[in-house]
Amino acid sequence: MSFKAAAVQMCSGVDPARNVETMVSLVREAASEGAVYIQTPEMTGAIQRDRTGLRSVLKEEAGDLVVREAARLAGELGVYLHVGSTPIALPDGKVANRGFLFGPDGKKICDYDKIHMFDVDLDNGESWRESAVYRPGATARMVDLPFGKLGFAICYDVRFPELFRQQAMAGAEIMSVPAAFTRQTGEAHWEILLRARAIENGLFVIAAAQAGQHEDGRETFGHSMIVDPWGKVLAKAGLAGEAVLIAEIDVAAVSGARARIPNLKNARDFVLDQVVPAGKGGVAA
Repeated sequence: MSFKAAAVQMCSGVDPARNVETMVSLVREAASEGAVYIQTPEMTGAIQRDRTGLRSVLKEEAGDLVVREAARLAGELGVYLHVGSTPIALPDGKVANRGFLFGPDGKKICDYDKIHMFDVDLDNGESWRESAVYRPGATARMVDLPFGKLGFAICYDVRFPELFRQQAMAGAEIMSVPAAFTRQTGEAHWEILLRARAIENGLFVIAAAQAGQHEDGRETFGHSMIVDPWGKVLAKAGLAGEAVLIAEIDVAAVSGARARIPNLKNARDFVLDQVVPAGKGGVAA
């Protein structure tokens, strides 16, 4: 019931080949420290704001360098390697923000397409429209691994607690949240959101992040993190720079936390009654 997990922090650029070299080096380091589950960040293969530039380096899944090398590396090291996500070209001209999990035999176990698109205007002038490039996923995914049940989320998904709750209710014991959080939103919400999702669902959260100043001009928040079901931060990286976080995951802590605060069992269905006071178009009861 206990295993070593790793969250790999990167600062991916625009060249997939260079990013893969970094990924391979950091994954090897994690495996050498005994990690059997290793997670890389969102957009491991390329961070590129320019849409034309991004599409020029993209491949469909069968020809993608990140996918190929991650499968080979998982088999070589005998680990569960989770590419948090990488951009994958789709036949319709859109792009999938797709995560991949490979097993110790080097075969793909499953993939997951990010469901919620980061379409926001921040007060520092940053504006993001992921839906202009990416096709949102429509299927949540959970996999039963030898050491526990793993659920999937990517970055902005963390702001949608129902995705986590449904997977927790289905038995998830570990949630993955690979990310490329902006610095502004990360400073305000990153740790709070990760710890909240862990606490309210009584599960581990593993979040490998992008960190630092990227070639395309954006800055990401870093602070990759591993959180236990009671909300304790087991490991945390810094604001910038590559890092490998290792934590011992005792899955028995999930049942312990859920026994102490059995909110999953105590959940009840309810209806929402929206009252409009008299004088505002309503009628007094």
